[in-house]
Parts: sequence; C-alpha cells; structure tokens
Amino acid sequence: MRNFIKKVSFLFFILIFLHALSSVAVAQETDAEKLKRLTDEITTYENELKRLATQADTLSNVIAQFNAQIKLTQLKISQTEEKINLLSGRIVQLEDSLLVLKEAYNERVSRTYKMSRFTEKYLLFISMANINDVVNSFNYLKKLQEADISLLDRLKNAQDLYQTEKGNQENLQEDLETQKASLSSQMNAKAKLLEQTKNDEKKYQSLIAAAKSELEAIQAIIAGKGVEEMVGHVSEGEKIASLIEGASCNSSGTHLHFIVADSQVAQNPFSFLRSGVNYENCSGSSCGSGDGDPFNPSGSWNWPINEKIKFFQGYGSTWAIRNSWVGRIYNFHNGIDIQPEGSKDVKAVKAGNLYRGSYTGYNSCRLRYVRVDHDDSNIDTFYLHINYQ
Repeated sequence: MRNFIKKVSFLFFILIFLHALSSVAVAQETDAEKLKRLTDEITTYENELKRLATQADTLSNVIAQFNAQIKLTQLKISQTEEKINLLSGRIVQLEDSLLVLKEAYNERVSRTYKMSRFTEKYLLFISMANINDVVNSFNYLKKLQEADISLLDRLKNAQDLYQTEKGNQENLQEDLETQKASLSSQMNAKAKLLEQTKNDEKKYQSLIAAAKSELEAIQAIIAGKGVEEMVGHVSEGEKIASLIEGASCNSSGTHLHFIVADSQVAQNPFSFLRSGVNYENCSGSSCGSGDGDPFNPSGSWNWPINEKIKFFQGYGSTWAIRNSWVGRIYNFHNGIDIQPEGSKDVKAVKAGNLYRGSYTGYNSCRLRYVRVDHDDSNIDTFYLHINYQ
C-alpha cells in the first residue's frame, strides 16, 4: 500500500511538472510568433465572414456575423497592441543609441578642435627636422574629421529613424482607438438587433421586408413615380402635414424621413438646413453614444420640425449601414431621419407648390408623403411617414 501511494504521488508530481513545462513553453512564445498567430487568426475570421455573407439572410446568420466581426476586431486590437509594444521597445533602444552617438559626437568634436589648435601652435615652431611629425599630425587630424563626418551621418540617420518610428507609434495608437470604437459599436449593434427582434426570426424577417419596401418606395417617389395631387401654394414655415404616431407603413416608429432633391437627384439635407438647433444624436449605438453620424448642418433653411430635434440617421454611408442589418438592404441613405420633441407638426422649409402623394409597394403598403416644389430653384423637398394636413 505504501509503495502504491508513493507511485501515485510520483505520477502526480510528474503531471504537475509537465503542466508547468507546458505553461513555460506558452509563456516563451516569441513576439514574432505571437504576431504570426494573431495574423493567422485574423485571416481565419475574415474568411469566416466571407463565408457567412453567402449564407441565407436569417437572424441566426446575422448574429453569427456579428460574433465573427467582434472576434475579428478583438484580434486586430491585440495585433495593434502587440505592434505598439514592439515599437516601444525599439524606440527605447533608439533613444539609448541616440544618447551614445551624441556623446560620442561631442567627444569627437572636442578632440578634433583640440588637435587642430595644437597643430596651429606647433606650426609656429616647425623646423625641417620635425616635418614628418607635422605631416603625421595633419593626416591624423584629417582622419579624425572624416570619422566625425561619418559619425554625424550615423547620428542623423538614427534621428530620422527615431522620428519615423515615433510617427508609426502615433499612427498605431490612432488605429487602436479606432478599433476600440468599432468594437464598441459592433457589440452595441448586436445588442440593439437582439432588442429589436427579441431573438425572433419572424420579427427579423418583418424588419427586412419593411426596409426593402421602404427603399423601393423612396426611390420611386424621388423618381416621380408616386401618385400625386396638387394642393396649392404654401409659404415658408407653413404647416403642411403631421407625423404619424408610432409604427406605420415602412416605418418602425414616429419619425420624418426628410429628402432634398435637385432635378430628382438626392442631396445632403445638411447642406441646406441651418445650424445652431437644439438636438440629440441617436444615430449610433444609443442616444448620445458619440459613435453615430455627424450632425453638421451648414445652410440657411429653417427645420421642417420643431426643436428639440432627435436625430436618428444621417445622409450617405451611415452608422446603421456600417453596423446593423440595414446594410444588407441598402448602402446609401438618401435623406435624414428626425423626430421633434412635442408637437408633431411638419412645416415647409421653403415657399412653393405643395403636392400630396403616395406610393403603394410591397404587401400593399401605401407610403404617404408630401412634396414641395420650391419657387426659387429646381429643388423639391419630400416629407415621408406623415398624415396629410
């Protein structure tokens, strides 16, 4: 029995020892090996994302893509941090080398100066007997000067390399901050999707269908394919409609989809709307998150709704397109989505002829809108998800 216990104890010791060796082996992974491993893992997840993109458009597939994208971004963050650590080590070595080179250069300059001064004084007492000494001193001084030039070149090259590496470090640090912001957006977008769908495939498919229908309707409306009737002339700031409360045809909630078009070509509404309004930016992962679309109006028009303005989506390539399921439907947002605080009145931004219109698309969804044909230009403004005045 005693021998058995000894054998068991010995085997247990061996297992612990082997585990310790394994831990040391892992810990001894070189910097180059770690970077290669991270690069290989990044490639694996990039390929996985490509594969998932070819699969059926289901909620489970979208969640799988979010998970793969989140893991990919985490790996890129680790890769960038490792590069920064390696670069920091090289920069410290360069700083040490620069210090040594500067000290050596200063010493060279001092010796060269002393040697040249000595040679000048020695020339006053020169005689034919010691001409060889003078020649030797001159040659030695010349070699010192050549060494000084070489050392100066090395010093300059080291300084240039140091500045380059410092610049690379700053660029990597900026990349790291961008990657961390992307990771936060991706995680928030996944949470937002799960909240919207309650992890229900039917709800997800309903969202997809509504988005496709809205895209079709909006493109048709801008192209002049809506059914319209002229109401009459309206003045700037006059009430022309009111927002539909809650969900409606092609809309998951109360908001105004505001479009500016010049000769049927969509323009950025922020180029026309005035700045200085009270607003809350909810176009990112959450209201006030700071990762949403830029709110940068620069024009002179008054807004079509009352302040405080809640901003849900901007113009062009938006946060929603880059980070959420809507990017599977469209890659460019042709207006802005906004909501007023309080009154749901919608007002004309400029004087012109008012038209009431609608477009019936997918699932017999009849999207209502009003259009103002501006008096002073070829511009039309469209106001969607509204009830007629």
